[in-house]
Amino acid sequence: MHEFDQESEELIQSVFRYTLDRIRNEPPLDGPMSAAELQALVGETVTPEGLGGPEALRRYTEHLAPASISADHPRYLAFIAGAPTKAAAVFDLVIGASSLCGSTWLDGAGMVFAENQALRWIADLAGMPDSAGGCFATGGTMANLSALVTARHDADAKRTAAGLDRPARWAMVAAESAHSSVDSAARVMDVDVVLARVDDDRRLRGDAVAEAIAGRPDGTEVFAVVATAGTTNLGIVDALDGIADACAAAGVWMHVDGAYGGAAMAAPSVRHRFIGVEHCDSLVVDPHKWLFSPFDCAALLYRNPAIARDAHTQRAGYLEPIIDDTVWNPCDYAHVLTRRARGMPFWFSLAVHGTDAYRDAIEGTLEVTLATREMVAAADHLELIVEPELSVVAFRRRGWGLADYQAWCDRLLAEGMALLTPTTVDGGPAMRVCIINPRTTVDDLAEILASLA
Repeated sequence: MHEFDQESEELIQSVFRYTLDRIRNEPPLDGPMSAAELQALVGETVTPEGLGGPEALRRYTEHLAPASISADHPRYLAFIAGAPTKAAAVFDLVIGASSLCGSTWLDGAGMVFAENQALRWIADLAGMPDSAGGCFATGGTMANLSALVTARHDADAKRTAAGLDRPARWAMVAAESAHSSVDSAARVMDVDVVLARVDDDRRLRGDAVAEAIAGRPDGTEVFAVVATAGTTNLGIVDALDGIADACAAAGVWMHVDGAYGGAAMAAPSVRHRFIGVEHCDSLVVDPHKWLFSPFDCAALLYRNPAIARDAHTQRAGYLEPIIDDTVWNPCDYAHVLTRRARGMPFWFSLAVHGTDAYRDAIEGTLEVTLATREMVAAADHLELIVEPELSVVAFRRRGWGLADYQAWCDRLLAEGMALLTPTTVDGGPAMRVCIINPRTTVDDLAEILASLA
């Protein structure tokens, strides 16, 4: 099974040809099938005898791949897509083929060194100090959890140092517009979420944070505030400067979830929206969203990484040889031990193209967003819900209900035109498009919106 023979070489060449074809050409906009349909087409694939390379690859290319939707299609406008550069996508092959573990400096010094340079670029975009550092996690959910575990660990340590017992309940402050992973992290950590109101512009502000901290239930202590730099549904950036002031006044950890929107810090046209992010204690930005990296890759950064290392370092007899605070072990900065070097495709793309190209690509998507906003505002049958701040355009089709939106989305996918999904805004059904693929054009959006007439 492990020998490299003629059959192995032919299989690898077949995989390379398929990969090259996939990267070279426009990705398909396929759609899901039912489990029964796939069973009829694919059959059993895990068998005692094995299918052999050519047959396994055939079932993948002919049936399994077409039953999945390529997130890098320029008309994948639902959720938050992923659109890796060609350089990043192909370098993912190199990392997988090289069997390199990115957990520690001992077994991945070169990988860690390069990943840290990519992390440094993001930290510099945010204006974080030279001391800042962290690691690449799987995505925003794990990165947010790891940051909040660190925040609670810090709060625990401070109470212990002051001779205080743990409170009856720990809590974090967040707005209803925060990502669903914040509630998920609270459940995993068995802590509470104190909701803070958002302003009329749907933005969390410092006064609301201070109000939420002061109004917490008796016996509850707030250990962190979660601010969002680009809400998933509408792309709103919270008032980070005021939130930073409120956190400083209360002595509370400030975590910024910029998983989607943080990439826009690289765009001069919208950088002002992120004023205050430089005061954060932790920050998350997902390169697999708007920084053109393959799944799965989230940059997790700490102002003071030593706190995270104290919170996350795992200890056991067999781990003692790698526990060393004189080197950088990525597994010490998140809830992870074994870890692929998932930041390397992002690093490679940055090294190949340069950061100016990233700036220009993000600015290009913002220009398409503004053009889409103009088309929505000019259409009598459409209603713009909120002025876009980043790359989300949310709107309604006058007279439509949820069933109408869903039927329209289903038709677009069935026709191979686009992938969109309805959302909810202010308790009612609506539509949103999220534009983060540099290959998405104004003409793409014009054709899609025209189908609403």
